[in-house]
Amino acid sequence: MIPRTICLHGPESVGKTTIARRLAEHFGGEMLDEYGRDYAEAHGIMFTMRDLIEIAQNHDAGARMLLAEGADPLILDTDPLMTAVWADMLFAKRDPWFDAWDNTADLYLLFDIDLPWIKDGTRMFGTEPLRRRFFELSKAELERRGVRWALVSGQGEARFEAALAAIAAYRP
Repeated sequence: MIPRTICLHGPESVGKTTIARRLAEHFGGEMLDEYGRDYAEAHGIMFTMRDLIEIAQNHDAGARMLLAEGADPLILDTDPLMTAVWADMLFAKRDPWFDAWDNTADLYLLFDIDLPWIKDGTRMFGTEPLRRRFFELSKAELERRGVRWALVSGQGEARFEAALAAIAAYRP
């Protein structure tokens, strides 16, 4: 049995979108794109806390809609927990909305920073110390929330296989 909702979690440039697409195709489910990327491409990357809340709320609304329409599984290319980590990275604080949000996924896949960072115009944290901090904050958020999660690492096909193995090991 695979989880109904699987969220890909972790810093920038770790392969979340690539693996999310492959997982949705592999399992015959739906994928919800990262709303924050669309927002950044439309509005720029000079985020305010209000922007982050809007991103998180829109992403959550999309997830709820797809679940209501019967998506199973639903592969989430990030969610409001990741947006909360963005708030931590950008502002060293977060709005209380993030801690009140409770529509967490059944399983989180935390992607390691073992892939090269690629600048694409919306990514901000490419140095090794910033990537490490982003990763550690991402992990800490999962642990703090007490959600089910697994680490995914590896290059190329091994990364996809690691994601599949983590999903296969899921027990409700």
